[in-house]
Amino acid sequence: MSRILTGIQSTGVPHLGNILGAIQPAIKLSQDSKHEAFLFIADMHSLTTIHNADTIRENTYSVAAAWLAFGFDTNKNTFYRQSDIPEVTELTWYLSCFTPYPMLANATSFKDKADRLAEVNAGVFMYPVLMAADIILYNANYVPVGKDQMQHLEITRDIASSFNSHYGETFVVPEATVTENVMLIPGIDGQKMSKSYNNTINIFLPDKDLRKAVMKIVTDTKSVDEPKDPDTCTVFKIYKLLADETQIKEMRENYMRGGYGYGTAKEALFELIVKKFIKEREQYNHYMADKAELDKKLKIGADKARLIAKDTLKKVREKLGYKN
Repeated sequence: MSRILTGIQSTGVPHLGNILGAIQPAIKLSQDSKHEAFLFIADMHSLTTIHNADTIRENTYSVAAAWLAFGFDTNKNTFYRQSDIPEVTELTWYLSCFTPYPMLANATSFKDKADRLAEVNAGVFMYPVLMAADIILYNANYVPVGKDQMQHLEITRDIASSFNSHYGETFVVPEATVTENVMLIPGIDGQKMSKSYNNTINIFLPDKDLRKAVMKIVTDTKSVDEPKDPDTCTVFKIYKLLADETQIKEMRENYMRGGYGYGTAKEALFELIVKKFIKEREQYNHYMADKAELDKKLKIGADKARLIAKDTLKKVREKLGYKN
């Protein structure tokens, strides 16, 4: 059985783009009997940008509740909070001593901020090393990544290989699994849905607030009576990601026929979201109302993960000449 590892930053409530593009595909992958999935909430990574304890804590609960609401199986797989595994920070230091400075200086996560270094903390610079420790610590065979994350995975592979070349086979050198046809989820402004663009749809909002969010989707100025092109409309683009073939066909015909306004289309999208995710919305609210249950599930996962983490770190310390 191969081990697959996925990390999710605790930067806020997962939005519709996260759900369709990451959560559902990852859960489907974890359900394959040939795989064992490790899923962790990267709350320590979040500290590079968020310095409010309450925000990090609440974001972590939100991420956990969303994944559980969509059916991540914590009995078959391992689900934990990064900060509950102190071994990862010790390993990060060891790995940093095998990481060339230019490798980190050339990391996209750092280079993108190189024109404003006064605002960059050391955590941003060391981000790829902590990510490497997150992966290597658990002997992960595969790491699902988008094309924009390939560089970090290559850094992980280089660090693991460097250590192995010095001390003999110690770490599993992970491989990337890249989804070529990544689903592009448009935000309410037509750009890619992203928290950084402030254009997301949070499906877990109360109905009134969710309707307001959907109604903010940007459209052109065509009147109700005019025929419309569904393929250029953000409302339709989101709708067809969630609807069945009959619903899509009907919506397309409504657009092209005319006499169908964008307000009506947005209301149809809102109703579809509520109906499609009724179970997940209920489960999310259940977990967010019972943080003790979330903590319990995360602790069970952390206890499982630490058994592997301690064993890996024991091997590393022995190789480095430190007492266990």
